[in-house]
Amino acid sequence: MSSKQTPSPQQSPSADKRKHSRRQEDRRLFQRERELQAVRQICLTLFQQTNLDLLLEKSLSIALEVVNAQEGSILLADAKSKTLVFRHTIGEKAGLVRGKSVPWKHGIVGAVFTSRKPEVIADAKKDPRHFSGIDNAIGFQTRDMIVMPLQRLGGETIGVLTALNKRDGRLNEDDVAVLTIVAALSAELIEQARLYEEAKLAEVGRLLGDIGHDVKNMIQPVVLGTTLLHSECLELLDDSKGMEDLRAKTRREYCDESLATVNSSLRRIQDRFKEIADCVKGLGAPPEFTQCRVAGVVTEVFGTLRLFADEKHVSLRATGLESLPPILADDRRLYNAFFNLVNNALHEVSPGGRIAVGGYATPERKSVLLWVADTGTGMPREVLNSLFTPRVVSRKTGGTGLGTKIVKDVVDAHHGQIHVESEEGVGTTFYINLPFNPLSHTSV
Repeated sequence: MSSKQTPSPQQSPSADKRKHSRRQEDRRLFQRERELQAVRQICLTLFQQTNLDLLLEKSLSIALEVVNAQEGSILLADAKSKTLVFRHTIGEKAGLVRGKSVPWKHGIVGAVFTSRKPEVIADAKKDPRHFSGIDNAIGFQTRDMIVMPLQRLGGETIGVLTALNKRDGRLNEDDVAVLTIVAALSAELIEQARLYEEAKLAEVGRLLGDIGHDVKNMIQPVVLGTTLLHSECLELLDDSKGMEDLRAKTRREYCDESLATVNSSLRRIQDRFKEIADCVKGLGAPPEFTQCRVAGVVTEVFGTLRLFADEKHVSLRATGLESLPPILADDRRLYNAFFNLVNNALHEVSPGGRIAVGGYATPERKSVLLWVADTGTGMPREVLNSLFTPRVVSRKTGGTGLGTKIVKDVVDAHHGQIHVESEEGVGTTFYINLPFNPLSHTSV
């Protein structure tokens, strides 16, 4: 009786394709996890530092950690001397470099500062722009490097960030993606810290010293969101090999949508930084009026603050907004106004309470009447009477009352009106009247 020989299993082309696809998915999820971790770390830094030197140290430390680089530097621009100054450096020879400067149009750092575009250098020795003299002077050898511009929201480049010599392999475009997030947020924080230090002896210094609480509230939804996304990505990495294709696709879409929300919130944070700075300095760019739907603005505010509200067990509701006609408005400023009102209310409403934003059109006045109502603690008479005045009083620990001034400035920019009704133990309602077309109104 002949015995049958079992053929050795062969990997089918389709199985190879699935395996390759799985590896790509794992790599993409790992990269997404790195980006989220970078966002979370740099946001948390804001809560801890207003000192410029400490902020530079923390920002650079985070940058090198997320790309696993051995050394690096932050160079800040000096407009008077037209140089880039090594303000902070991490590495064995850091003390020998700190304080040195290079012309801001020379070398790789000068090229990145001028072009405002990051560069990945696989082999520094082969790049003629590399300053080998600094390496020779301190006994260091730069192998590979990334140079990132530190660019503010308005387009101003304030310096560059460098990461040198990746510990495992070579620095690459994936590392650039992570450092882009760190550099963008660091540039805003560094500039705010510089403004704070320059204003220490002036009255504006007092205001900037109190801004931390307002900014902390603004960052909190992003921190909560990135923490949840962090956990979600870890789960995806743990069980991606055993997921069914449909389930994997659904969860990938969830991650993409969630990260898009975080990125949107980060852009709004940059807008808020500029708004606060303009408010403190008594400056402000003219509003940019376009066709705007209030319902969309409020939906975005609710989306940003939803996690914070859920954590406090406070419901957010919109009523009547979808039926409002479009108005001519600066949607960025309207977002800031509603963000301030809803965020402030969240600190006053007890668990189980609610915050409602509503409105209706008043065609006879060619305007819309909007309101933000909460079931919070209400305001004492002295706080209510001080709103929208230079002597504004804040009941929040560390608060400045700056948020209500920003709201009033937004309403004034739209030639609208605002007033408040509040009763202690019952709640507060802000009423805002905005014209359909602020360009044709001097008052409402």
